[in-house]
Amino acid sequence: MDWTIFRWLNDLLLGHDLIGDEVADFSTWSPVLAAVAALGLWLAGRPGTMSRWKVACASALTSAAVALLANQAIATFWSRARPTDAHPGQAHLYFVSPSADPSFPSDHAAAAFAIAAAVLMVSRRAGAWFLLGAAAIGFSRILVGLHYPGDVLAGGAVGLAAALVVHRVARRPLAVLVRLVSRLTDPLLRPVWRAAEARITARRT
Repeated sequence: MDWTIFRWLNDLLLGHDLIGDEVADFSTWSPVLAAVAALGLWLAGRPGTMSRWKVACASALTSAAVALLANQAIATFWSRARPTDAHPGQAHLYFVSPSADPSFPSDHAAAAFAIAAAVLMVSRRAGAWFLLGAAAIGFSRILVGLHYPGDVLAGGAVGLAAALVVHRVARRPLAVLVRLVSRLTDPLLRPVWRAAEARITARRT
């Protein structure tokens, strides 16, 4: 079943080089963009406060790190070959370099869903957008030929589990971390916030 679904999705890009190139670029860079977006949540937190956005940022990045570490542990026990290695000539790799890492679970999906789940626990609206992005990341990894659907689903499950563990176990340490980092960033962000608020006030008057 895993191979059947993979092959059907992977074949969708046959003969569509322009689309395949765009999907490959998205597949390669989207996890970095997800991490940058999570880091950007910190900027939404008002300086001098214990903002939920700062907590969301810290939780998201920590959850992604935990998910990636869990993936490495899983891969030591179950080393699954990439589709193009297991099915040469049948699985197609589109505009991406082959990877020597195990196929199961997907690191990209694990990190993306860990970030999304962590943000979702703070804000449903923002988390929904992150979840949509995580789903697109996982889907793109199948399309370009780097992962089976099962790899992506497993990576997503690892990411969700990592976010839950961080939420339940690491809330207090993360709160301490947020306060410490805020002492460094708040003096830098306070003028930016004041300028933004002054501009908003000027537009309203």
